[in-house]
Amino acid sequence: MAHIQYIDGLIREYILFRGFSNTLKVFDNELKSDKDKSFRVDKVIEQILLLVHNHDLGGLRELWAHLNNHLFRNLEHHFATAVNKLEQSVLKFYLIVAYTSSKTDKITEFFTKLSPELVSQSEWKEWFFFPFCKNPEEHAAFAVCFTKQWQDTLLISLHNFLSTIYQCMPQPIIAKAESEGCLIKKLQEENGLLRSKLASIQQQQQHLQSTGSGSHHSRLSGAVSGADQRLTADGRIKYSTRPSSSMLSLNDLQPFGIPPPTHIVDDFYIIAQESNSIGGAAENQARGLKSLIRNIGSGGSPVLGRRDAAHERNKKRSGSVGSRGNWIYS
Repeated sequence: MAHIQYIDGLIREYILFRGFSNTLKVFDNELKSDKDKSFRVDKVIEQILLLVHNHDLGGLRELWAHLNNHLFRNLEHHFATAVNKLEQSVLKFYLIVAYTSSKTDKITEFFTKLSPELVSQSEWKEWFFFPFCKNPEEHAAFAVCFTKQWQDTLLISLHNFLSTIYQCMPQPIIAKAESEGCLIKKLQEENGLLRSKLASIQQQQQHLQSTGSGSHHSRLSGAVSGADQRLTADGRIKYSTRPSSSMLSLNDLQPFGIPPPTHIVDDFYIIAQESNSIGGAAENQARGLKSLIRNIGSGGSPVLGRRDAAHERNKKRSGSVGSRGNWIYS
């Protein structure tokens, strides 16, 4: 909420620009008596400590009533317990400071003015004995409030509580002027950066397109230069459809690793060879059958005939051997 001071300066400048002198005087006086201290938490805590140490019970109650009316009453219901505890702790702190400063009259004034309000609260029942206690710092009910740890914890809790409220409270439109101006400036810078990136990307695309078209044109010109050129009668170049020696046709392409055949093989030629070989085998088989039938018709068997002939040859050999044997033994 530090920008509130900046907005106060803008309003003051506007009032001077319009020439509202009386309004300017009232505005300056109210700024001096501002209880919110331009919503600066450190200034509010400083004001509370100043009122406590000055034993200004009326000013302390007025400042807390202002905070309650402008801030605390707008909170949700479950924060009421925390607000009440902070208020009671600030009042107890006021009594501790008055006792350490030997301001017994301020202690008496405190209970005189606030007894009708505090008598109904259970946590204050023992504190009504505080003005009559000789050594309250040693009493079990009051000793904790005399410690520095308790006092520092109270101030830190109050500081955090007010800081949270000031950050979450709704603000007027004029209070958002600076933040919205910073946001607009940031968005403009981001837009400028994005535009520059977009321009660089478009330039790169144009460069790539120009490079691609140039290479395509060079390929086309190379292809044209490879073709045969002839001049016509009127001096124009005539391109022939006959491919150059550097260009290959489909007929010139050969499969990789497969040698071309020596001759063209006709499937019907293979079938004819197979039919001829089958016919020769059938003819040989028929001749064998005819000879077998002829032998059967003549009354003899070629197999038996061969067996008898072999038997006669064996007999002749055995006879000769026998005669020779007899001749030798004789």
